[in-house]
Amino acid sequence: MSGFAPVALPACAPNFQPDAIAADIEVWISSEPIRALVGRFGGALPAADVGGLLTWLDDFSGEHWDFRKRAAGAERDQVKAPEFDPPTTQLVTSAATALQLVEPRMPAHREYDHLLVLGGLGRACLQRTEYAAQLIDQGVVAVPELAALGSFRPLTAAEKELPGLAGSGHEVDAMDAGVRAAFHLDESGLLESSDGPVDNSSWSVRTYRSPAGVEVHVLASPSSEPATRRANTPDTYEFWAQRIKLRAKDRILVVTSPIYVPFQHADAMRMLALRYGCGIDTIGFDSGKVSVPLAPGATNPDRYLQEIRSGILSMVRLHRAVAESAAIR
Repeated sequence: MSGFAPVALPACAPNFQPDAIAADIEVWISSEPIRALVGRFGGALPAADVGGLLTWLDDFSGEHWDFRKRAAGAERDQVKAPEFDPPTTQLVTSAATALQLVEPRMPAHREYDHLLVLGGLGRACLQRTEYAAQLIDQGVVAVPELAALGSFRPLTAAEKELPGLAGSGHEVDAMDAGVRAAFHLDESGLLESSDGPVDNSSWSVRTYRSPAGVEVHVLASPSSEPATRRANTPDTYEFWAQRIKLRAKDRILVVTSPIYVPFQHADAMRMLALRYGCGIDTIGFDSGKVSVPLAPGATNPDRYLQEIRSGILSMVRLHRAVAESAAIR
């Protein structure tokens, strides 16, 4: 159990208004668990405005919590975990719990206009699609449309060994396998795709209709910077949004892993709420309710610190986007 009071993420209701974003961000980045973590690693949060705090935390977390950078940008599951003493491990877990990275949460509403299942490593693709199907099948949420957002990231040999992923080549294939199993889809679906060999600019959309009548899409998004990298989470949000007529009154539920909730929520606010005015709730799946177990080390303290840094970076981008939007208006 966390030793800190829960810290709210930035709120995002339909007909979204960005006026309160800076204050909401400040609540998260200046909270007691953030201060305690910074202190444990030899720092002290400065007295500064929100922009100054974000800049300082970007630098500090980059120095102390960016273990992927130390591993030359390796995938999250390929980073060698550093050793922490028991008090530090306990503090990190308590802080991560308060900051919304640990415990699964139920959706805040029953009815949504869209449900987005975010892609990731092969294991996560299976876990998140299964959990999303459970939410619908058990009547926890009612939604007419679901989109599983992935990319053409090649799967590793270890990912291909997971049950149901034999023969899959890319992340989008893992998402498709997860969707087909979770929603009991037998047909091949309607496929649209780019032409030519697969690269960072490639895309695809496969559409199904579930037995319950939910329209199900599996998307592989192109990168917005294909010359330098594959598609990331913001790219998948943008590619999906370009194909959907989003309305300010729409309510979106995003399903991911608990550890990624803060950063993927902030990215969704920047890419969707700020541009279209829609409301967004972001939740993590319940590992006790899915058939694919968590990977070894998935809850190590270094993973939490890495994703707290990811949350900081996403809030930096969100804060900057809000400022740019205000300047244009």
